[in-house]
Amino acid sequence: MVDGDPAVESQLEGFSLWFPLPYRVGFIVTLAVWGWALNLHYLYAVNIDVPSLIRYPGRSSPHHLPHHHSTYRLALALSALFATSITFFWLWTWGSPDRVIGNDWMPFAYLVLLISFFVVPLRSFPSGGRTRFWATLRRICIGGLAEAQDGKFGDVLLADVLTSYAKVGGDIFVALCMFFQAGGSSLKRPDRSCGGTVIVPLIMAIPSMIRLRQCLIEYLRVRRAPYKESTGWGGQNLANALKYSTAFPIIITSALQRNAEDETSKRAINRLWLLAVLVHSLYSFYWDVTKDWDLTLFSKDRSLGSFPWGLRPRLVFRQANLYYAVIVLDLFLRCTWAMKLSVHLDKFTDFEGGIFFIELLEVFRRWVWIFFRVETEWIRNTSTGLGVDDILLGDIQGKDDDDD
Repeated sequence: MVDGDPAVESQLEGFSLWFPLPYRVGFIVTLAVWGWALNLHYLYAVNIDVPSLIRYPGRSSPHHLPHHHSTYRLALALSALFATSITFFWLWTWGSPDRVIGNDWMPFAYLVLLISFFVVPLRSFPSGGRTRFWATLRRICIGGLAEAQDGKFGDVLLADVLTSYAKVGGDIFVALCMFFQAGGSSLKRPDRSCGGTVIVPLIMAIPSMIRLRQCLIEYLRVRRAPYKESTGWGGQNLANALKYSTAFPIIITSALQRNAEDETSKRAINRLWLLAVLVHSLYSFYWDVTKDWDLTLFSKDRSLGSFPWGLRPRLVFRQANLYYAVIVLDLFLRCTWAMKLSVHLDKFTDFEGGIFFIELLEVFRRWVWIFFRVETEWIRNTSTGLGVDDILLGDIQGKDDDDD
């Protein structure tokens, strides 16, 4: 509950008053860098060479610090920037709605500084990582895909991560759109129709479009390959493309629900939305387990006896119960949309705090997913020696019989 001018209060809710949209975006971006640092650190500790998998230049000397150290440094710098900016914002506005609206330049300035950390060369931070990141981002933004020897797995990994940040990308556009609107402010209640009813859904669809095009590129490469018996005819690439295409009906029906004019239309669209999210969630969960992690839970080989039930012969992380827990967690987090079906939680997902919480859950799910996706890629490379990766390997499950 906020106190002050009623005309101002109607534009804010308590959560946005203390944690405006630009800061929420910055918090998630900072959290993502921390997550990547932890990914690199732990995988390094279990002797998985992530830089070699993504074809990133290794350290020239064994005395040089591992890559995760520089990532931690960037995360610390971003955390210091976030903490300084939001603390100053709180002290300056002190929860007064009119002061919050009147000082929207402060969160906007923070967003500019945040972007500069990734764009502007800074002497205190090595530029190689950021240069490689932007080069990869430019390539995948048009759906491009490097050859395997040039870092294809890194392209696929980054593009997959972007699908989990689709809502964050939409929020960035909304914050900028509201700031530059005549008489607008990036600190008002987020208007997710800012700029029109199509732009935000389109932005949210871009990561899935990127992965869809990558899958089609890979399919064409397989079709041109001289040894079809070793690579197959490319059907798995088309199946993966289909998985990403299932995201589009969700985005479309969500936008239609938001703009429906009567209850009858809204109910009909809601049924279509429910069908779309059910198909997408279950299909994606199946793909996570069977294709991205090469587990045998949904395979006839799941109980061969030479490895834990439903898993695979080689487990870098050792503990079988950890894999079972992650499978359950992935299914649960893939189905967070089910909160909308609860009479107690349906309204929660419409509040800004609820939307932010759902975004955090998806970021957490992707962070966990990365550990097992990279582990799978490492096993594929070290087991076969062929350097194959991503969606070409659905048929190798159960072929490895050596243990880590």
